[in-house]
Amino acid sequence: MRVKIFLCLLILFLCQPAHALTGREIMEKSDALAQPDTAKSKVLMLIHKGGRVQEKEFILQMKQFENDEDKALIQFIKPTQIQLLTHSHKGRDDDQWLALSSGKVKRIVSSGRDKPFVNSHFYYEDLTSIDIDDYDYKLLGEENAVGADCYKVEGIKKVGEKVYDKVIFYVRKSDYFVVRVDMHKGGEFHKFLENYEIKEVDGILTPFKMKMELADGNGNTELVLKGLKYNTPIDDSTFRKEALR
Repeated sequence: MRVKIFLCLLILFLCQPAHALTGREIMEKSDALAQPDTAKSKVLMLIHKGGRVQEKEFILQMKQFENDEDKALIQFIKPTQIQLLTHSHKGRDDDQWLALSSGKVKRIVSSGRDKPFVNSHFYYEDLTSIDIDDYDYKLLGEENAVGADCYKVEGIKKVGEKVYDKVIFYVRKSDYFVVRVDMHKGGEFHKFLENYEIKEVDGILTPFKMKMELADGNGNTELVLKGLKYNTPIDDSTFRKEALR
């Protein structure tokens, strides 16, 4: 009996990974997933509030630049002509400008990034890129999210202004794709983002539907991809602040 127990323990020991991944290492693997140099998509936005649904539509263009920074432009085509330009930076706060239908352009200051974007459940902060070096990470364990076995990793921002006290990433164990993000604000669980219909397009894992929902269940905003092109030329001038006028 002792021999059998010893052999079982030995087998279990040998089956364990030689090195358990840390929260930081998991996020590095996620960050290393293939990304496009450029992206252009048509997006349907569905805002669910009080039993009513408001529908909007926009074109999203994104481009990676050589300095390891990226820029994104959201241009609404229905029902308004609002535009949002974001310049994401490494090691410091991002820059954002909002162009109203009137043509007026205003800068979104860091202290105002916890405000809803076009009356949706997305804040301006949610429309910026995440730089993994801006956070400290801790592996909380493993949990199922959006139907997948995931690593559960806590992130505390250490660089720049904070909108959220902490964020929790659910990283799919099969491929390290983030399928859910929990946002905590004011010391409480505030809202969460989930990715659905994840497909591989030109070697890039892409969610064709995402949903931002309040933690109390009182409303959500869905984003649905209606068209997508990766790695097609987009002129740098598209992302200049002057082009918003």
